Amino acid sequence: MVKKILAELQALADQKPVSIMEVCGTHTVAVYRSGIAGLLPKNLHLISGPGCPVCVTSESDLYRFFVLSRKKGVIITTFGDLLRVPAGGQVTPSPSPLPQGERVKVRGIKKEIPIQSSLEKERAKGADVRIVYSPMDALAIAEENPGKDVVFLGIGFETTAPAIAGAVLEAKRSGLTNFFLLSALKTIPAAMEALLNFPKVRIDGYLCPGHVSVIIGSRPYRFISEDYHRPAVITGFQPEDILEGLLLILKQIKSGKPKVEIQYRAAVHPKGNEVAQNLIRRVFTAGPASWRGLGVIPKTGLKLKAEFQRFDGQKQFKLPEGEIIKPNPACRCGEVITGAITPENCRQFRRKCTPEKPLGPCMVSVEGTCAAHYKYNA
Repeated sequence: MVKKILAELQALADQKPVSIMEVCGTHTVAVYRSGIAGLLPKNLHLISGPGCPVCVTSESDLYRFFVLSRKKGVIITTFGDLLRVPAGGQVTPSPSPLPQGERVKVRGIKKEIPIQSSLEKERAKGADVRIVYSPMDALAIAEENPGKDVVFLGIGFETTAPAIAGAVLEAKRSGLTNFFLLSALKTIPAAMEALLNFPKVRIDGYLCPGHVSVIIGSRPYRFISEDYHRPAVITGFQPEDILEGLLLILKQIKSGKPKVEIQYRAAVHPKGNEVAQNLIRRVFTAGPASWRGLGVIPKTGLKLKAEFQRFDGQKQFKLPEGEIIKPNPACRCGEVITGAITPENCRQFRRKCTPEKPLGPCMVSVEGTCAAHYKYNA
């Protein structure tokens, strides 16, 4: 099967360079692990996109997490990948760059925040930060600790949003008053559109994210073919799935008739999972979101609706809003997840940035491009 697809890819490929972006972090890991890139025609290039939820979380959102973790009587609950993600950079009200390790004050933040930190480091200093495997675990912790405020750090895309929405609904139903959500949830399609207008990278076609597409279906991607005249294919995660997706993209390019296709037919329906979609719409409303490497993109964030405001950690704890941190210039993760550079283009890769001592989330997350490249291409 794989040999046949590779032969067809080779037959379809011409001398013109073609760049295909895989958006899903699971696709990125599968590409590196299987060595697919080395089997492709030389003019067919795969580039990684912003499909790792930890990697797209902005420095400013991470600093809000740190600020909240320092408040007395607060228990932070989070997925494990987020624990080791470092954040460091210049605080925007500061008139000049600050040396690493210097402590600074930010307007709206009563306590001083170190210029370099992580939730792991905050926990080592005494913060109560706990790893959970689902938002419902955070609800259980809130029930067990009525004298403390329990905050779930909501990161991820449409895949995790329904479960988080369900937790908020359950908190309301059960009358919990000490459970809160600090949402950094994001939606994928508009970010993909932003990348099509991104001057630093050319995208000739998309391998659309498989897990997200299980929830949203194929219809939200129609703008890719209808407005931008690029092919888009939703694929599964096995090497033959990815290769077949690439083949479908090349066939579309060859025919000059771009469209949205579903290769991952076993799990993805054009309409998606309408029950999950309704859960998201019931609890959340669209708002601006800050993406690492892409900046603030309107209507890509999921914020709690007015009737759920009492669970909103941002408002209840009066955290500073907006872009309060300029990214650490030593970390080029933002360029990696937008396809502007590959990990080896970063001078810190394998030198000062390793899985043991990461400079950014791309080297921390199991779905991070740098971590996958380090593990499988070292």
